[in-house]
Amino acid sequence: MNTRILRIELKRSLAPWAAAAVLTTALAFLCLTSGGDGLTVAGWTDQWTSMALTARGPLYFIWPLAGGLGALQGLRERRSKASELITSTPRPASHRAAVVSGAMAMALASAYAMVVLVGGVQVLANTRYTHVGWLPISLVGALTAVSGAMLGMGVGRTLPYLLTPPAVAVSMLVFGVLAQLSTVKADATTGLTRWEPSVFSLLSPALQEARDVLLTLSVSVHVGQAIWLTGVSATGFALLAAAGRRGRLVALTPVLAGTVIAFLVLPSDPRQVYVVDEAAARLVCDGPVCVTNTHRAQLNAVAGPGREALRLMSAALGERAPRSIHEETAVWPDGSGPRRSSGIALFDFEDHAVAGAQGTDLTRALIAGSLVPKCSAYADTISSSDVSAQSVAASWVLGEPEPVGEDMAYLSRGRQEEVRKVYGEFRRLPRAEQRSRIAAMYLDAVACKGDPFVTLGGGASR
Repeated sequence: MNTRILRIELKRSLAPWAAAAVLTTALAFLCLTSGGDGLTVAGWTDQWTSMALTARGPLYFIWPLAGGLGALQGLRERRSKASELITSTPRPASHRAAVVSGAMAMALASAYAMVVLVGGVQVLANTRYTHVGWLPISLVGALTAVSGAMLGMGVGRTLPYLLTPPAVAVSMLVFGVLAQLSTVKADATTGLTRWEPSVFSLLSPALQEARDVLLTLSVSVHVGQAIWLTGVSATGFALLAAAGRRGRLVALTPVLAGTVIAFLVLPSDPRQVYVVDEAAARLVCDGPVCVTNTHRAQLNAVAGPGREALRLMSAALGERAPRSIHEETAVWPDGSGPRRSSGIALFDFEDHAVAGAQGTDLTRALIAGSLVPKCSAYADTISSSDVSAQSVAASWVLGEPEPVGEDMAYLSRGRQEEVRKVYGEFRRLPRAEQRSRIAAMYLDAVACKGDPFVTLGGGASR
């Protein structure tokens, strides 16, 4: 490809304007949706994989935008009334298509790379764990933006009408909406809606945010999406270079073949879409307290409170107390329950009680979460009974005269009074009976059996 012609195309075509639109739209979307109380350790600028996955979110709007602008670019010959002049030149149509599509592809890929760069610079300041697993996610994201423009240019040249660009943009947006709607499933057990990806949903330009910092996309997802997007891009280029109805029909072959192959490659099992990044989940320990490789920078802050929590629980429960505290590395499918060992207490940096806690507050949060672990696959879901039992158990281990702490603030006023009443009755029991009830509650809570607050004596006060 002649670089001089390419430079001219970059200056005179819609490529730079399309790149500017993609860049500003993506950054505005990320800045408006990634802040506030909803930001967690799986946020946009906290970890490489999370950054790459979150940067794919704006593609929900960028893909139709790129398609509409590409279609507008495809109308150029018709708008300039130079179709006959251009087709009469000896230069092959594929050469002309390569120049204009190459300029658009370079511009959009560069714009998406700038979005990733903005996030990456901030990630460098927030984590010590670096890897290249985010690169395939970002490369497929760039290919998504390019494929939208390529398809739009091909359709715009094939259907050179004024309404073609908005029609292309709306059609691509509707496709994305339908793909996203296909992921919403109702959980018969909890009554909550949950996200369950399907093969069709994986053709969506955007990705659902990973609900855990240790999750990444499987290789089959990368390969399947890349094949499909390559087919879309090839069809767009073929339509842009086609001369005649037969050539346009043949141009549909790449997208059809890419769709069929993608359906064969993409995982049909939702549990194989997001998988645990083994390198990120590897444990780094300081004695009996361990965190994942992703959060190794926080090990020093957790080690002291963790050892203190283990010491206090051992003094209170003896041999039945947990012997170590690990950051949880297993990711449960939506609607499933955990598999735990009574000897290892688990915690999660996504837990609101752990996130941001330090010193004695962190010790209390680790005790509460160790003795009454949550049994829901949903990160923010914990029952009031579990919170009540955590308050009683942590206050008993710490020898507090009454339940205190941040966890009580999540309970209603009536529930708080009930917890205080149960705690008072519990402390008047013989010490052996107190230890027996705490031990029974702990073993049942680890196995996700029964009601921990009832076990401690809350049933009598209801």
